[in-house]
Formats: sequence, structure tokens, C-alpha cells
Amino acid sequence: MVIGIPREILSHENRVAALPDAVAKYIGLGFKALVESGAGDGALHYDDEYRQAGAEIVSGPDELYSRADIVLKVKQPCRCEETGRDESEMLREGSTLVTFLHPANPAHHAMIRTLRDRNITSFTMDGVPRTSRAQRMDALTSMSTITGYKAVIMAACHFPKFIPMIGTAIGVVKPAKCLIVGCGVVGLQAVATAKRLGASVKAVDIRKDARENAASVGAKIAGFDAPEEIALGEGGYAKALPADWLEKERDAIRPHVEEADIVILSALVPGEVAPTLITEQMIINMAPGSVIVDVSIDQGGNCALTEPGKEILRHKALISGVQNIPGSVPVHASWLYSNNLLEYVKNLYKNGIGNPDLEDDIVRETLVTMNGKIHHRGALKAMEIS
Repeated sequence: MVIGIPREILSHENRVAALPDAVAKYIGLGFKALVESGAGDGALHYDDEYRQAGAEIVSGPDELYSRADIVLKVKQPCRCEETGRDESEMLREGSTLVTFLHPANPAHHAMIRTLRDRNITSFTMDGVPRTSRAQRMDALTSMSTITGYKAVIMAACHFPKFIPMIGTAIGVVKPAKCLIVGCGVVGLQAVATAKRLGASVKAVDIRKDARENAASVGAKIAGFDAPEEIALGEGGYAKALPADWLEKERDAIRPHVEEADIVILSALVPGEVAPTLITEQMIINMAPGSVIVDVSIDQGGNCALTEPGKEILRHKALISGVQNIPGSVPVHASWLYSNNLLEYVKNLYKNGIGNPDLEDDIVRETLVTMNGKIHHRGALKAMEIS
């Protein structure tokens, strides 16, 4: 069975799905490995290292996609400028794809339909459940750690003022006010980073445990409390709030958003479209120069004005919809992801290469398309397919 590792083509994406040491382990398991030339350059791992690991280097995406039985990627299929085709159309019919697909995101629905119609078996790494057995495969947690850190750094770079309190001979500059919405892995790392930079930090989450975790790393808890039965889902994740409670949440966080200098948005419901929490009117009422980094954009975004993949100025506030924040820390991000993916593939084929264990709970939760059908619950809900 041939594994293919393509060069990522999403803008500013420098990660790679497998480092040379992982490639050597795949080969040791019985796979043959194809690596597109330059795939590891952004993570500072070059073609010669992959050759030494036992991989065959191929010159471009056409050859890789036509020969690979299973393609391991970092991000969802995109349009390839080199070939003029979308990667979802370049995959060999009947092959397998493992990557981050974010299949509930409306922007990805056409791509999911293409995978279905071309009989691609696809698995999404953002569907790995947060269980003890799945911990070493949990790429979402790995990438979220990087995202929470870098989102605050990005905001600081755009913010036209100091972040910490600064004393000068002519007065004191007050610290920036930072609001973190969503206190999962991303949010906790964002709280910690903002505190290290010297910001005054508030945090909002509908889950009691998440709020307590944010408080433990230095945030003041703001805003909103929902009954546990409607707020807490499986594995401690947030549930999608009913419409009336979602409106209550918006009302509760509105004053905190409007007084914030920096807002980091990471409120997600696993496998579903992200809830819209920040309205245009809130942004109108923010101070000029404010910065919003909407890291939930891969699942649709928490801010009504966020544009996927873009940094835009609206009502004198900068709104960042950068989609591949971990790609800006490619060395550590690739190391983490490569190992997560290796563990996932080993579990997927624990019954033998080419024989995916479809009874495994981790495999079931991550399965998106197979045999001409869409299986992912969040995608089916978002696409209104019964």
C-alpha cells in the first residue's frame, strides 16, 4: 500500500504531514512512501532526509495523487495553481485521505461532496475524540496549543499600542484589555500567553470546568453561565446552545467585547458549525485599533464579519480570519502532527494494512466519506442531509 505525502498548497502553510522519522516508521510497518519534492522544506526537513528514510521523491502533485493509495495531508484539499485542479479531484478514485477536513464548515461542503462522489474514503483529524486511548492521536489538541499561543502573538503584532503596563517619565501606559472567548485548549493557551505579555485578561466559556481552568491560569471570568445540561456535551466539550440561550450569551458578552482591545475567539462545538457570538454592532462599538483573531474560522467563525483566510479592517477594527495559524510555527507543529498522524494510521490499520478497523470508536468518529456516502454527523447536520 502506497502512502503519499504531498506538499501543502494552502497559502502560508509550511507544515508537512510526515517528518522523515515517521516515514521510516511507515515503511517499517510495510507501506511504500512517496513524498512530493519540497514537502518538508517549510518544516526544515529536506528531500535528502526523506530519501535516507526510504521514501521515493516525486516531482509534482499529479504523480503523487495518481499513485498513492492513501494520502496524508495537514489541511483540507485546495485548488492547485500548478495543475489548475482541486486536490479533491486529483485524488485517485477509491483512494483514502486522512487530514483536517472540518467537514461541517459550509465552505467545505462542495469539497466533501466531491470526495463522496469520487468514492474517496476520507477521515478528519479534527474528529478524534478526547479520550485516554486517543490522546496520542489528538492532533486537534496539539494544533490548538500552538494556535492559542500564536493567536495572541498575531494580535499583539497588529495592535497599535503596548500590551503590558509601561511606566514612563511622563506617565503610565495602562495594560491592554484582552478577552478570550472559549476556554478549551486554544483559550487556555491564549490566556497564558496574554498574561505573559502583560495584558489584563478576561475569559468567557459556557462550561463551569473550563471557566475554572481559565481562572487558574490568571483570567478574570466574565459574562455567562448556562445550565450544565444544555452547555456540556460528551467528553467535556461544549454543546450547541439552543437559539434563545445563544442570544442570552451574546447579550452577556456584549459589554466585555465592546471594552476589549483584543478578542481571541475559539468557541467551538465538535464537528459542528461554530456559533456566531460577535455581531457587527459589537464591532462598531469597539475602540478604533481593536483586534479580533477568530481562530474558529475553520468551522465557520465566531464573528459575523470574519472572512476565511483574510485579515480585514471593519469599523476601524482589524478582524483576522487566518486559517492555518499552526502553519506559522511549522517545525514544532509538524513534529506534533506527524506523530499524531502516525499513531492514528497505526490504529486505523491495526487489523492489517489496507483493512481499516471500522468498528473502532476513533475510526468511526473521524470517518467522513466512504462508499459514496457521507458518514460524519456534524457534516450531515450542517448540510441538512437526513
